[in-house]
Amino acid sequence: MSTNRLVLNVQGMTCGHCKARVERALREVDGVASVEVSLADHRATIAYDDAKVASPALIAAVEDAGYDASA
Repeated sequence: MSTNRLVLNVQGMTCGHCKARVERALREVDGVASVEVSLADHRATIAYDDAKVASPALIAAVEDAGYDASA
């Protein structure tokens, strides 16, 4: 397993519920090892197995949850 780390800028989070929704969306992606979301910084830090998932899929998971994301 090759673990990579990705930091995403996440726009649109305004409360703890938003933070939890982003965390849940990312944790559901196969290959994600850990997720830390900072509401104050509007960032999500993801550790993931690059043999199972690529960064565009992680961005898509955040966007599918209703938020804007960019690396």
